[in-house]
Amino acid sequence: MTGISRFVAVLEVQSECYIGDETIWEDQVFPVRFDVKLLHKLTPETAVPVTELRDKLSIFNDLKSKHAWTGFFRGSPAIFDPEDGKIILEAVETAVENPVQREYDPKKYYRTPRTFESKKYGDVTVPETEPEPVETNDEIPLQSEKVTHEEIQYLLLKLGSDLGLDVWVAKNDRNKKFGDNYFENIPRLKTTLPVQFDDATNRTIELIDVLWLQGDAIMAAFEVEHTSAIYSGLLRMSDLISMQPNIKISLYIVAPDDRQDKVISEVNRPTFYKLKPPLNKLCKYIPYSRLRDEITQIGYRISYLKPEFLNEIAEECVTDDT
Repeated sequence: MTGISRFVAVLEVQSECYIGDETIWEDQVFPVRFDVKLLHKLTPETAVPVTELRDKLSIFNDLKSKHAWTGFFRGSPAIFDPEDGKIILEAVETAVENPVQREYDPKKYYRTPRTFESKKYGDVTVPETEPEPVETNDEIPLQSEKVTHEEIQYLLLKLGSDLGLDVWVAKNDRNKKFGDNYFENIPRLKTTLPVQFDDATNRTIELIDVLWLQGDAIMAAFEVEHTSAIYSGLLRMSDLISMQPNIKISLYIVAPDDRQDKVISEVNRPTFYKLKPPLNKLCKYIPYSRLRDEITQIGYRISYLKPEFLNEIAEECVTDDT
């Protein structure tokens, strides 16, 4: 159940997948369908919270962030481990027999994701940017305490502007600043996006941390992953690739040096590897230290550089296994 993150029912698939246009729901058609039989049903109050199964489900294994499990659900369709399926089924059956009332946030329950038109997929939803979780001092890498998300965003925006490119900052970050440097005052900062994309693509693009543009063409896209889970940035990039497979954009994850293994492992998840082409062949990793060092040393060379110079400091995300 979206919003309150609870398992609310068990359905048994009764048919092959088929396409239908009969009106069933009020908001959208949802044409990809299959017949089901309702086996068990709970209410929002008695539904089983996902986190109550934290110690039993494999999706919680080896997480470096307490919020990272949400990526499994947001990256759907995803295949559950069969053992996880049995555990969830048993938990729902137990809740039906012995219901426990739990409070929930009505605002989250009734929130309806906004939909946008995609020329390729029809109406689609685009995940909102989630605020970075507040973590304890023990969970935040020491390097991340010295560098802020806003600093890296500012450096990328200024670098793109100095290269003679137009730049874009995530729509919800436009009023932010680094030190006394307000993002909205950066030269060549765009206030509108190119119009050649459909609504769904534009909604995805406008939430990416930093874009470099040349005319109407997007030259590079950057997601800055400071201390939060890396899923949301990668999902935006994978959505962009899925909706606009023919555009050529350089994709970069910019993160602390000590998050390199995490970045590479997430980029190589099966969900992203199944894209055509796979995300790990399109997306590269730039460590904070290398970006800062390079910008410090550029000096007068900035007028001779092209955006592609970033590939010299970026690292491939392809592993031996892929």
